[in-house]
Formats: sequence, structure tokens, C-alpha cells
Amino acid sequence: MSTPEAWLRGPIAGVPPLLQPVAHALVQSRDEVRTIVSTLPNAHLWERPAAMASPAFHLQHLAGVLDRLFTYARNEPLTSGQLAYLAAEGDPAGVSADARALSDAFSAQVETALRQLCATDAARLTDARTVGRAALPSTVIGLLVHAAEHVQRHVGQLLVTARVLAAAR
Repeated sequence: MSTPEAWLRGPIAGVPPLLQPVAHALVQSRDEVRTIVSTLPNAHLWERPAAMASPAFHLQHLAGVLDRLFTYARNEPLTSGQLAYLAAEGDPAGVSADARALSDAFSAQVETALRQLCATDAARLTDARTVGRAALPSTVIGLLVHAAEHVQRHVGQLLVTARVLAAAR
């Protein structure tokens, strides 16, 4: 019998009830990335079939966007390190060419996000937050939900790209 999806495995300990869907989406994404990476040859990490984003870009972006959006949810500005990481997303120079290392970096970021979810005061979910240099308006819950949604979108794109590359072999 296969493992049920994360949302069917019960509550994630310590995560406030209103944030369980965010936690479940992140855990599910982590599980799916591990599965995708298990069959993705490193030689295909930077390939861009039909001009799609490469698997490596998606793996880099998954960790980076999760880090950035959760930073905004804490009401903190991005650090120079986060901005440098953002600028390097999609650039193969100086980045691990190992799919497992990129997957592990995303997994570590999911663990960090889960700890933040556990520490989030549910009474503050509608607190105003701003995003980016333009200080676009959002809320704590808006950022957390968008982070989960955005991560899932890129996991889907990673899956499609990996399957296209596998079919071309």
C-alpha cells in the first residue's frame, strides 16, 4: 500500500490548525521532489526542453522562494545572501550540479518553514506584511498560503520537465 498524501496523514505536530494546509502542502511537495529527483540524472539538470525552465532552476527556486516568502511573513527584509541567491537562480555557474544536493537544500528549507509555522501565532495571521522592494501589500497568512501554492506549482513544472527529459532519452 502506498503512503497517503500528506494531508491524509493527520495533523502535523505543533502547527496551528489554520496553518495545517500550508504544512501539508510543503510536506507533500518535499515528498514529491524526492521522488522526482530519485530518477533524474544529474546530466539533465540544466537541460531546457522546449525552452522550459530547467530542473535545476525549479530545484533552486523551490528553496529560494520558500525562504524569501517566509522571511516576508516574519516581517523581515531580505538579506544580501537571499538577494544573491535570487540573482543566481537559473545560473549553472557555481551551483551544485547534483540533483540530490538541490533536493536536500529544499528539504532543509521545508523543515525551517515547518518550524516557523509552529511558532506562528494564529492571532497574527491577518497582520499586514509587505513584499519586495515595491512593498506590495499582503498578510502573514497570504504569504504563507502563497508560498505553499507557489512551491506546488514549481513541483508540478519540475515533474513535467523531468518526464519530458526522461521520454527524450
